[in-house]
Formats: sequence, structure tokens, C-alpha cells
Amino acid sequence: MFNKKTIRDIDVKGKRVLVRVDFNVPLKDGKVTDDTRIRAALPTLKALLDAGAALILCSHLGRPKGAPDAAYSMAPVADILANRLSVALTFVPDLAGAKAREAAAALKPKQVLVLENTRFHPGEDKNDPELSKQLAALADIYVNDAFGSAHRAHASTVGVAAHLPAVAGLLMEKEILYLGEAIANPKRPFVAILGGAKISDKIGVIKRLLQKADAILIGGGMANTFFKAQGLPIGDSLFEPDAVETAKTLLGNKKLHLPLDVVVASAFDNDAEFRALATGPVQQGWRILDVGPETVKNYGAIVATAGTVVWNGPMGVFEMPTFATGTLGLAKAVAESPAITIVGGGDSAAAIQQSGLADKITHISTGGGASLEMLEGLELPGVAALLDKE
Repeated sequence: MFNKKTIRDIDVKGKRVLVRVDFNVPLKDGKVTDDTRIRAALPTLKALLDAGAALILCSHLGRPKGAPDAAYSMAPVADILANRLSVALTFVPDLAGAKAREAAAALKPKQVLVLENTRFHPGEDKNDPELSKQLAALADIYVNDAFGSAHRAHASTVGVAAHLPAVAGLLMEKEILYLGEAIANPKRPFVAILGGAKISDKIGVIKRLLQKADAILIGGGMANTFFKAQGLPIGDSLFEPDAVETAKTLLGNKKLHLPLDVVVASAFDNDAEFRALATGPVQQGWRILDVGPETVKNYGAIVATAGTVVWNGPMGVFEMPTFATGTLGLAKAVAESPAITIVGGGDSAAAIQQSGLADKITHISTGGGASLEMLEGLELPGVAALLDKE
């Protein structure tokens, strides 16, 4: 299924290896609040160090505007990584300039250098050939282990692979094997759960899953657009006017399940007045912020008999505890299911961590957008750029 070379197929002893990791972690007051993505990269980093490589790590963090911004520095990430790896680790506040070159040249086997945020450089997002060359000049081999960024054709994910032998890390391989297998050869019944705010992001995924899956369970803000397509008044609920016509074309499919009930609130506020209603007209001044208890029960029953479950996107505004009940209820159902369970990145992964059930899930993906593109059957540029197996 995975036809790209990995770190197992290449000799790294005594070599400087540039590793594109996904250390796009949440920060608060300059501290890392969740190191899941850092921990996910450790097997690759340890395997390379054990094989005698010197490591140069790069990643983006947040959305700085192509210029240095202290709020998005990789320095706090480097501190966490130093504790996790217990090796000599240096951080340099530079990506591909003189300081980075000097630090890379001084690296010895089994040492680690962390470069500054790739997005501090305006050439990163543009896949600038000059930046790609400068990054490649730091190392002998390139490893892409950043599945969460593999759907972006940037200098550090695609451009650099043109200048060095380029292979996949262990996390990249694992992500693609799980998500690829889920689509290509799922244990049935195959149930997909899709939530989040927008249908427009997931139209391609829904259409492909309607061919592949046995059931698609819809929740989150995207359900509102389907309600609108059914002609139901939805009060002040958010929906996508441009996606209503598309939603209409999908409504007749028997595989598509919509919420049986919803939780409505008098304001977009955790402390607002709220109540559960059977799906139907929502009065003006009220908005849908979660799926209701009957929906959780219904979706839970479908998930309980599944062979494979893929879940991407929360069922409601789960950042507010009052409206997290649907998402956390479904998380519990997914965790208790005997199925192969794959949770795709971003908010759904955060919900699983929050529910304390992460160890009951077969695979939690580190990439939201990348896992969606894989489910849609698209080729990821960061993977396409790697060397093929012979």
C-alpha cells in the first residue's frame, strides 16, 4: 500500500539528516500545552539517532506572516524535545542562513539541531527554490515525517526533496498505511463520522465516502447546511449558503445519516440558556450548537456494530463545555466499539484526548487537512516528492 522509501531503506550513519517534523503544537503564554505531536515524532527521531545520524529538525508553528514573530518561536518546542530525547540538543533562531549553516556544520552524530519556524521565511509557503536549496545544503539526507503538512507543497515539504535523497519517517508511513487501508480495504461495516463547521471543506470526502462507506454520520455546523437544504428553519444557526444546493443533491442517499435531535442555545455562549429539541424548525434568536442525546444514542448504536470507524470533526461547539456533550458522547461510543477506529486530526483528536479515551483508539492521526485529503483519494504533494521503493 505504501510504495515510498522510508528510513529503513537508507544508511544514515555519520550523515546529517534534515527531518521535516510536524511540531505545530498549541502554545499558551510561551508554553506548549499539548505535546502529542512531539511525542508522535519520537520513534523516527530515536531510530535515526540510534543509527548514528546527526539530526536537523524543521517545522512550522502557527500562522506567522512570513516574518519572525516571537510568539511563534520554536524555542519552547525545542525545550520539550530536549527533555523527551535526552540527547545534546541545540536550538538556533535561524532557518537557512549563516547561523543555521554554522550550527549544522558543527553537528556530530547523535546530536540534534532544531531550526527556527519555517514560516518565518516568506519563501516557505511559496515553495521558493532558493530556500529549498539553502535548506538542502544543511544536510545529506531528507526525511519527511510531517504527515500533518504533507498536503502542502511548501519549500520544507516538497522543494527540499528535489535536492537530497528523500524518504518517509515512521509516523508518515504509519499514517498513510492506516488511512489508506481504511479506504482501500476496510473491515465492514465501514462507518464514517464527519463533523466540523463546513461542508465545503468536505464535499469531496463525502462524495468519495458515499461510494466506499456503509454509513456516514453527519454532525457539527455542517449538519445545519443539510437542515437548510431540507427546507427547515434553523434560527440563527451558522450555515453555508453557497453549499445548500450541493447538500440537496446528497440528501436522498440512504447512507447519509443526519442528527435526530439538536441542542439549541439562546446565544453563542457557554452560559446561555439551552435545550434539546427534535430536529425541526428552530425559532429565530436561537442557534444549534450541538447534537442531542437521541442522536448520540443512534450514532452510538451504528458505531457499536461497525468493523471500521473513521472520524473527522466534532459534533458541536465542543470548546464550550456545555456544548461538548455530543462530541464526548460519540468519543465514548467510538472508544467502546470493537471496530478498527481512526480519528483524523485537529478537533476530533483533541476531543478524544479530552475525554481520556485516547488509548482505546486504534489510530489517532496527527493531520486534519492531510487526513481529509487522503480520505478524498488525493495524492499528497509531500508524499509524492519522496523516493519510490524499487
